[in-house]
Amino acid sequence: MTETVRAGYRVRASELAGRNWLNTGGKQLGLEDLRGKIVLLDFWTFCCINCLHVLDELRPLEAKYSDVLVTVGVHSPKFEHEADPVALAAAVERYEIQHPVLDDPELVTWQAYTARAWPTLVVIDPEGYIVAHLSGEGHAAGLESLVAELIAEHEAKGTLHRGNGPYVPAEATSGDLRFPGKAVALPEGTFLVTDTGHHRLVELEADLTTVRRVIGEGTKGWRDGDAGTARFNEPQGLAVLPAAVAETLDYDVIVADTVNHRLRGVNLATGAVTTVAGNGVQRLLDAENQAAVPSTELGTDPLGTSLSSPWDVLWSTTLGKVVVAMAGTHQIFGFDPTTGALGIIAGTGLEGLLDGEGDAAWFAQSSGLAQDADGAIWVADSETSALRKLTFDTSGDRTAVTVETAIGAGLFDFGYRDGDAAEARLQHPLGVTVLPDGSVAIADTYNGAVRRYDPATGTVSTLSRGLAEPSGVLLDTTAEEPLLVVVEANKHQLVRIPVPKEAQSVDEGARQTQRPKTAIEAGPLGLTVRFSAPKGQKLDDRWGDPTQLKISASPEELLVSGGGTAVGLVRELVLSDTVAEGVLHITARAAACDGEPGGEIPDHAACHLYQQDWGIPVVVQPGGETELTLDLRGLD
Repeated sequence: MTETVRAGYRVRASELAGRNWLNTGGKQLGLEDLRGKIVLLDFWTFCCINCLHVLDELRPLEAKYSDVLVTVGVHSPKFEHEADPVALAAAVERYEIQHPVLDDPELVTWQAYTARAWPTLVVIDPEGYIVAHLSGEGHAAGLESLVAELIAEHEAKGTLHRGNGPYVPAEATSGDLRFPGKAVALPEGTFLVTDTGHHRLVELEADLTTVRRVIGEGTKGWRDGDAGTARFNEPQGLAVLPAAVAETLDYDVIVADTVNHRLRGVNLATGAVTTVAGNGVQRLLDAENQAAVPSTELGTDPLGTSLSSPWDVLWSTTLGKVVVAMAGTHQIFGFDPTTGALGIIAGTGLEGLLDGEGDAAWFAQSSGLAQDADGAIWVADSETSALRKLTFDTSGDRTAVTVETAIGAGLFDFGYRDGDAAEARLQHPLGVTVLPDGSVAIADTYNGAVRRYDPATGTVSTLSRGLAEPSGVLLDTTAEEPLLVVVEANKHQLVRIPVPKEAQSVDEGARQTQRPKTAIEAGPLGLTVRFSAPKGQKLDDRWGDPTQLKISASPEELLVSGGGTAVGLVRELVLSDTVAEGVLHITARAAACDGEPGGEIPDHAACHLYQQDWGIPVVVQPGGETELTLDLRGLD
């Protein structure tokens, strides 16, 4: 099986092999069962925000071509927890996936199709041949034109079979809450919860079970209005504004309306919901200016600015604004509700673990925020399984931001290990809160635990285990003894747990994401990233070369030369002969706009940014590859 179709001959698709199938009513599918259909393989993992974006991108395409197109989600886990079939079934339900899913925990089908990144899309024609191999998100328009071409071609050949596909919905499970995301305490002693799976907010009494009221219709969508008619789409984080700020506005609470790519405001007195930031169009990094690093100031038109999967929100007393964990672009944003100003506090948008000044730091799907007594902000950085800290120096003309890592080693490092923070490991944490003694409690989601980091001693311990994907944690300040309220997403509930005087110390080891390593030879390595603009689009070369590669390595010594950021999708690297193995980090971008090749781009044409990050494990050995070819968008 080659990486993509080579011009001049056709490559037959490999069989679909894995542990089990979901959403098929118990039937085990093979490619022969799908012959006559256009098949779209979506290689995904449920931790990955880009994969979740693709799920939503594909929904209109699946609906429009439901009689000829069959999407198959090939679940290829990154984290150990994602290989649990119970956890996968919950994720398929949580994200309302309406196509068959192949459980591929050993990455058998992943390897057969030479997938190298999440997400990867492969299109198979009705005769069983591969016609496209795509990486990353943003391919919906190109896929639609490709599907239309395949329909015309195979109807003419008589090889297209119309009719229902093999999808069979699974039975839903939930109660008053469905996969809740986050919660905040309200002044009256109640708790406001994002009922994520029901696309609404729920106010619970202090007992954490009695529903006082519901805000939102409970239907996926976007609509402002009163408590009974407003609509959300998988809301996550919540922040209560200070009274002095709220009294100047018509809302008291900010909501991260994640899949709507918006921030919403909620008036607690009336239940009315308004949109306060975001235009509903997913922000693609640098799409506005194609710069290597976007401007930190995004303007004062919040309703005209694109956001990308805001996951948590927090009022910062130091900055006097709302801080936003912008998971979709791996950045930390700021929003001033009194002026409408939006800006980037930290993060270049590149995915990874890199400390330093805010405008140079890398994050990876930051999903939880908390503020300590000194005004520093703690971040649950989920894809690096890390706890990060932002500190602010406001003494100068411009606030200086510093990012440092308390726990975490890299994008593919995780585990369950307490003890010294330098050696401790988390697994995809989503929530964080600060305890009265200044230590930090972490919703260590994929380990099913609440962990504690003590900055005074630099150590990590365990407060509670046996939880079902805890996604949020907060301090219950109404209790006489220290108690935490934990949002237990996969049990559809909130629970209280005590903060023990003697925490546990657990060591189940450190892990790394296990993917096949590419054997490469020391010395020159030619890298080519292939990109073909979809039909009806052309490369946007109005300001020069619209393509870009950014390359680095872990460890840094692996890469002798060829690293850094530069235009073009072809690069020669030189690899060290003294480093046995490591990871090549490659980010490719290409900008295209509506228009015909060779022609001018029309005024007001829609433009698109294609981007993918690869972390490619390599082993350096004699006889290894001297050329590496990746597909950002490859077609036959």
